[in-house]
Amino acid sequence: MTRNVPTPWTRRLQILTAAASAVFTAGTALQNFVIINLEMIEHSMRLAGLSTAEAAAAAPGLLAFLRAVGVAFIAGNALGLLALRGWTWVFWVVLAVNLGQAAGPFGMIPPEVYQASLDLYGPAGILPTAVTDGGAAILVIVLLISLAVFRRPWARSSYEKAR
Repeated sequence: MTRNVPTPWTRRLQILTAAASAVFTAGTALQNFVIINLEMIEHSMRLAGLSTAEAAAAAPGLLAFLRAVGVAFIAGNALGLLALRGWTWVFWVVLAVNLGQAAGPFGMIPPEVYQASLDLYGPAGILPTAVTDGGAAILVIVLLISLAVFRRPWARSSYEKAR
């Protein structure tokens, strides 16, 4: 019978994950409800080549969609707070959510969105997404390394229990 046993890295990884999840939850909420607004969406659409009228017509629908996606990421990041419980399913949820969030700068978010955020808010406009998306990429790398090294979620080791 194979059993999962904590290693010295197990609790550290769980604490890191929970702390990062708290930061990502707050950062995603800030991005979703403060930075992303109708003005920013319209501006990014104009930067992408739409006319003022086209952007004004399309922006409300896109804003609603982006807010829904943001809420899903907020919920997913909040589930990462359960990392302290050590449940295996939380590891996989955290990994999936953070893979999705880390994909933002790699083509999932058009460059016009970043430019619009900079134009309207300065560097503060991209700070939440830089922290959440960049941090998510780092967390994914850490989780994958721990998975490769220990072959188990949460840096657990295994041993064979004698019968």
